[in-house]
Amino acid sequence: MKEDRGFENAAALLPQDIRARALELDTQSRMRAEEFRLRTGRPPTILSRGVELPLAARAVTAKDLDALLEAATRASAHTAFSNVAGGFVTVRGGCRVGLCGEVSESAGRVLTIRRLSSVALRIPRECRGCADKVFPELMRGGFSDTLLISPPGAGKTTLLRELVRKLSATMRIALLDERGEVAGVWDGAPELDVGEHTDVLTGADKRSGAAMLIRSMNPQVLAMDEITAPEDVEAIRLACGCGVTILASAHARTVEDLRRRPLYRELLSLGIFRRCLEIGPLHTYSLREAGL
Repeated sequence: MKEDRGFENAAALLPQDIRARALELDTQSRMRAEEFRLRTGRPPTILSRGVELPLAARAVTAKDLDALLEAATRASAHTAFSNVAGGFVTVRGGCRVGLCGEVSESAGRVLTIRRLSSVALRIPRECRGCADKVFPELMRGGFSDTLLISPPGAGKTTLLRELVRKLSATMRIALLDERGEVAGVWDGAPELDVGEHTDVLTGADKRSGAAMLIRSMNPQVLAMDEITAPEDVEAIRLACGCGVTILASAHARTVEDLRRRPLYRELLSLGIFRRCLEIGPLHTYSLREAGL
């Protein structure tokens, strides 16, 4: 099943015996799964609808986590550790591997993570049709600058991907896929469907990436996931000044929640976003218009 591909890609990184238990799960359990969680000294779990459920009885070892990282990066442990200063790696199909452990730091800058203590394997999902109900409303009067908001794990990235795919049918989209989770580009080709008129830039930070895409690809819409830093707000401001329509996402439950946080209060004060789409449980949506 194509819908199961993200689950299988993530499970392939697990230790063999734990992977076997994961692949024994029924279809419904697989489709509800959000993450695999592995912590040294503790049994592995699977995050399902916000609740961690037991996956296997035995405790995870440090060697398990090192082997998982080697498999994820296709490198030796030594080389792999030197490439994870950001706290995660993204592997084939858009599966993000979040890492915790002992941080090596210099001059206030994280150099690497070593001696892993826990790993979170996020399972990427394509959800064709999840934007069908809200898409006509977003297109009413022409697509305008839109911010998607929801708590972590509620479907922002999934909805963003589907909106990019649908917009791409009639518009040129530039997707700034900083962590490689939205399009899952592998060997130059997206493994997750982001549409036929979408150009994807992976790995660049939002400020430099936005400037590159606007200069080189002449997009009508610039899409980016998870606004989390002042530099991200500046990227949006600069892109808007170039006449590009913005589709972005942020962590919050409601617009009022956004306003309570200085970073997002500044973002809203720019007056760029004309619509804000609040994502609720089971892909329910509440659309807020201008005057946020």
